[in-house]
Amino acid sequence: MQLPFLSNTYNPFIIIGIFILIWVNDTFAYICGRAFGKHKLYEKISPKKTIEGFIGGFIASVCAACILSIYFQYFTVTTGIISALILSLFGTIGDLVESKFKRQAQVKDSGNIMPGHGGILDRLDSVLFAAPFIF
Repeated sequence: MQLPFLSNTYNPFIIIGIFILIWVNDTFAYICGRAFGKHKLYEKISPKKTIEGFIGGFIASVCAACILSIYFQYFTVTTGIISALILSLFGTIGDLVESKFKRQAQVKDSGNIMPGHGGILDRLDSVLFAAPFIF
């Protein structure tokens, strides 16, 4: 995997930055969706996801990227905003794809290690789908 390499030098902060942006996006999408959500994003696949949640997650991940650019040398503000855009968009698509798979399989959780959280796959679906696009 070449993702944590920048100019042929290993940099673990690239992976940490990706996880931080995904987690911020997911967390604030949930918070904003619960607080302000009125318009469904794709109700057939994921009835609780809203457009307002998506926008809130995106804005929060852009803010997080700006903060990361202060602490991570490789992460300029421009790189951060572009990364936040890619991770928010493709992370949400990854979440919807995983939800579609679960609906087709007629299962609520992808595992029982984390009860009530949809399983491990629900925690990683955004990263699994968005990481190749960041690369």
